[in-house]
Amino acid sequence: MSKLMIKARAAVPATPGVPPRVAPPAPRWAELAAKAAALSTVPSGLWRIAFGFGVPVGFTGTTYAAFSAHQPGWGTVYCVALSALAEGLAFLTVGLVRPWGHVVPYWIPLLGGRRVRPLLAVVPALLGSLLLTRTGLVALFGGWAGNLAEPDSPHGVGALVMTLAYLPLVAWGPLLGAVALDYARRTLWAR
Repeated sequence: MSKLMIKARAAVPATPGVPPRVAPPAPRWAELAAKAAALSTVPSGLWRIAFGFGVPVGFTGTTYAAFSAHQPGWGTVYCVALSALAEGLAFLTVGLVRPWGHVVPYWIPLLGGRRVRPLLAVVPALLGSLLLTRTGLVALFGGWAGNLAEPDSPHGVGALVMTLAYLPLVAWGPLLGAVALDYARRTLWAR
């Protein structure tokens, strides 16, 4: 084992009372991929929030009437909550490259300071990656075009803006998968 590997695996507690970190640090590419995954949901979230507050995004006919009856209102709450949920889930990818992906932060009640069991992070991340990747591929290869072909869907500039807002979501699944595999390599397979 090289000196670098021994140094990376050295048990050095960052804070008194925190279990030692035994996983090597994440490589730079994984940190960038985790940040990109967290940011991939921002454009669609902003579009959805604008839509939720009643900004005209191009829907017409009965679809427009159905949405506008609840925006602003419960439709707004739904759009904001869905955007926050998506961003929160995407942000968890960053935990796979940060210390809080190994030890739960102290400010979290009941769990603070405990070690994160690697499989409790890896399994949901990989399952989420598979689901998101499949959804993105279905959207890319026909699903999105089919939705935009509906007569009440946005057309022209509205369709372009909506497509550009949702396109980054296609990268979320593969980015999450790559970061999760690296986390597994560092925490499970490197022992």
